[in-house]
Amino acid sequence: MSYEAVFFDLDNTLYPYAPCNEAGKRAALETFRERGYEMHRETFDELYATARREAKRETRETAASHDRHIYFKRALRLHAGEHDAADALALGDAYWEGYASEMELCDGVERVFDALTEAGTEIAVVTNLTTRVQLRKLSRLSIDDRIDRLVTSEEVGREKPSAIPFTTALAAFDRRPSEALMVGDNVGADVAGANAVGMDTALFVADGETPAVDELDGDRRPDHRLDAFADLTEVAA
Repeated sequence: MSYEAVFFDLDNTLYPYAPCNEAGKRAALETFRERGYEMHRETFDELYATARREAKRETRETAASHDRHIYFKRALRLHAGEHDAADALALGDAYWEGYASEMELCDGVERVFDALTEAGTEIAVVTNLTTRVQLRKLSRLSIDDRIDRLVTSEEVGREKPSAIPFTTALAAFDRRPSEALMVGDNVGADVAGANAVGMDTALFVADGETPAVDELDGDRRPDHRLDAFADLTEVAA
């Protein structure tokens, strides 16, 4: 089946997330040390996890829940009992610099985009997170000129699986849900969210660890499961 528009999640769909996150953490830890804080990796991991958990609890279902600068602002307070704007900014910036240095497209993404463009299919990225960070990722991956629309949870005020990110993208293209396909790695956010507004869905996880079949039921069952990103050409183009 072909579609008039295909929407993609970004993180761990168009590129693998885990190596980028690890590189970001290493860079932030090094910055902690450079700025005079004695810290082992184990301490850093515990501190980061605690700050992240607190931030997500207090900013749940908003783009701010993913903001690394918030995590490190809290981490400084937890570790040193202090507020230092310059250090918090440096730590967050270091994380994203390290993160970006490891970003690489999944095999097949460019071929799929070529096929969709040739078929006249519109392409959107529909993603949870802040707009500036996601713009930076698209630029780093050199695919910003391949995307017709970027819809972030920050700009629409709701996180997937809310209907609003999906309906915003549909409205931008003047498309009905039946004319669009959502491709993503998260069963709850991408599959259930898009299915709920009437879109078909395809599940692809960049790190290869897809949920077991018995975990995919009801509105969590995608219409397509992709073993390789390039398989999408048989589904959507």
